[in-house]
Amino acid sequence: MADAPWLTPAAIGLAQGIVHSHRGAFALALLAGPAGRGSTADPRLLAQELFAADTVVLAHDGAPLDQGEGPRLIYANRAALTLWRRPWVAMVGLPSSLTAEPEQRASRQQALASARVQQAITSYGGIRIDSTGRRFAIAGARIWTLRDSDDHPIGQAAAFSSWWWL
Repeated sequence: MADAPWLTPAAIGLAQGIVHSHRGAFALALLAGPAGRGSTADPRLLAQELFAADTVVLAHDGAPLDQGEGPRLIYANRAALTLWRRPWVAMVGLPSSLTAEPEQRASRQQALASARVQQAITSYGGIRIDSTGRRFAIAGARIWTLRDSDDHPIGQAAAFSSWWWL
């Protein structure tokens, strides 16, 4: 039987990068569980804990924000998939700009650009839209530079726990 998409070797490596980059950006653990606190944790356990976390976690690649469709999502945990009402195969690969309504995309892009320059920002908020068109607000989001195992920037990640339907 094939592994779940968030447990493939590439997704496990990405989960490690998300958790490690968050710790580097904020000097805080992203996950409360044992895997999130230790750098020597079992990578598969860490990937499973990140996917199962109550906090919404997303990541997109490092494509330029202002060219073409912009960055595409490369990770979404279960909380994100549930909130946006999309399965993994529909969410991962989606241009990340499509998580927001057209009139909200400029402010979203500005926040992402600011996070790129500063490497990390906190307390971001905005309006998003799920796959059915239902709007919701997010607040208190953290956005940070996603880095690979050699500490090179490869995209951005975001996490938030505060949201509500509009």
